[in-house]
Amino acid sequence: MLHGADQGASHQGPHQVEVEKTHSWWRVMCLTGVDYFSTLGYQPAIAALAAGLLSPIATIVLVLVTLFGALPVYRRVASDSFKGAGSIMMLEKLLPWWAGKLFVLVLLGFAVTDFMITMTLSAADATAHIAENPFTPHWFTEIPVPITLVLLLLLGIVFLRGFKEAIGIAVGLVAVFLLLNAVVIVVALWHVFERPVVATDWWSNLTAQHSNPLVMIGIALVVFPKLALGLSGFETGVAVMPQVRGGAGDDPSGRPEGRIRGTKRLLTTAAIIMSTFLITSSIATTFLIPQQEFQPGGGANGRALAFLAHEYLGNVFGSVYDFSTVAILWFAGASAMAGLLNLVPRFLPRYGMAPQWARATRPLVIIFTLIAFAITIIFEANVDAQGGAYATGVLVLITSAAVAVTLSARRKQQKKRTIGFGIIAVVFVYTTVANVIERPDGVRIAAVFIIAIVVVSLVSRVRRSFELRASSIELDAVARQFIEADADQFSSVCIIANEPGAGTAEAYRSKGREERRDSGIPARVPTMFLEVLQADSSDFEEDLVVEGHVVQGHRVLRVRSGNVPNTIASTLLAVRDIAGVVPSIYFEWNEGSPIRNALRFVFTGVGDVAPVTREVLREAEPDVHRRPTVHVS
Repeated sequence: MLHGADQGASHQGPHQVEVEKTHSWWRVMCLTGVDYFSTLGYQPAIAALAAGLLSPIATIVLVLVTLFGALPVYRRVASDSFKGAGSIMMLEKLLPWWAGKLFVLVLLGFAVTDFMITMTLSAADATAHIAENPFTPHWFTEIPVPITLVLLLLLGIVFLRGFKEAIGIAVGLVAVFLLLNAVVIVVALWHVFERPVVATDWWSNLTAQHSNPLVMIGIALVVFPKLALGLSGFETGVAVMPQVRGGAGDDPSGRPEGRIRGTKRLLTTAAIIMSTFLITSSIATTFLIPQQEFQPGGGANGRALAFLAHEYLGNVFGSVYDFSTVAILWFAGASAMAGLLNLVPRFLPRYGMAPQWARATRPLVIIFTLIAFAITIIFEANVDAQGGAYATGVLVLITSAAVAVTLSARRKQQKKRTIGFGIIAVVFVYTTVANVIERPDGVRIAAVFIIAIVVVSLVSRVRRSFELRASSIELDAVARQFIEADADQFSSVCIIANEPGAGTAEAYRSKGREERRDSGIPARVPTMFLEVLQADSSDFEEDLVVEGHVVQGHRVLRVRSGNVPNTIASTLLAVRDIAGVVPSIYFEWNEGSPIRNALRFVFTGVGDVAPVTREVLREAEPDVHRRPTVHVS
């Protein structure tokens, strides 16, 4: 159950670790495609419900935004975040300290909304395809919630057992699903070609509603945010980058140009395939299906292409199409679950904002499955009711990616790209705001996840305050020489904690005299100073490097960290293991209110250093005889 919970700070989700076997980019495209391509199961119906007769025009707007907005943005993300970290990690690096961490937590709330609703909406739509099939027993149509819960349970069981064969399964599902959709669309368009009156009737009805073409385009732009479901899958596409086979000359520790090229092909090919299917499916469904069938309770609601498959190719082929759609929608939930399992271990444990077991896959699978149960019950497995929340999550992630690449281009002083990505970011900001205004339920759901993540994160950060936070610690040759020399000659290592300051000879002499006088350090025993150079205090886990220096004739150990007491404790334990003797450290009492110092420690990594260091050591080393000694004067 807890396999993987002991990973260090370098572990960043299942896609970040080195994979045993990489795959061709087109095979990995199928893994992300189970999410992206599966939206064909419900996207044409949602577009027709939102835009009515304007659905083809609104879909063309969606395709233009996809090819000239989302695609360039995520091709840039693939270049700048090639380890599968995605746009959220880009923003974390661009916005450091606590502001960056809090912003990431908010984005995680929207990402969790996106992926969770992907699971529940896809399972609900799979249930709708089962219920609408003519061979399905009537009583199945009366129990959509239990059927959806069973699909989610099966999804959870798959992840509890493992997910090693995901790409092979995805390739088969995507190939069959796209082939069946191509057959349905070609047959439907042939019927349109044979009966051109349906096209002329559509145009007549459209112009009767909207006589001015500019008005049509304007309305299409207004309703575009409702079609944002067709943009899903890009974030997953960059998350699976480590699965893409790189070039022979790729540097494993550097920039893998072959893998980046493969991922860009993946994103571009998926976008072109999906754009083609979106336009053709929108034309076919709008021309051939009466508008009332798209309404709730209608035969095409949530399943427009399935309606055409049964209508023009018979119930046997339609049932095969339904089965394929159910399978890929169910597996789209698997892609979303993989996205969740990639994001949460990547950020929260590293921030100290989740317990260590949150690095393990299986406990998270159980939690996410239970949350999916709750969402399904609350929304009664209704596809339409969950569309707003899904679109909100998708749009916020793409908007954050557009902002991230804009800031990245600006930092690299790429003026033309900064302007271009800035315009794309503005488009997505408008789309997101319009969607929120139109369907605020998505923000409400996201707000629940954001509040839950922030509260749990802060509580976890406080509870884990006294943990050792060093994921690794290394002492350089000079530092080791200082420690080994004292241990060999005097069988003791005496360290004086010193705040970095002017670094003058008098400052070190004065500090040493005061500690010997107040703490009773024997005159014959040599001492060295330990200084923690302040870094980002919002980081919880850190890789520490302790460097030895001779400053004005005094031996000084220096380490950079944002968490002073925890770093001192980790250093002392490392010194003990190197020296073979228990070291002693000497502090001065800090001035100020204990409550104020406690708050300073939680948020800035300093505060009342001496007692906190002692508490960290007490929790880390239960054997009092092996625990480094803390002296305070």
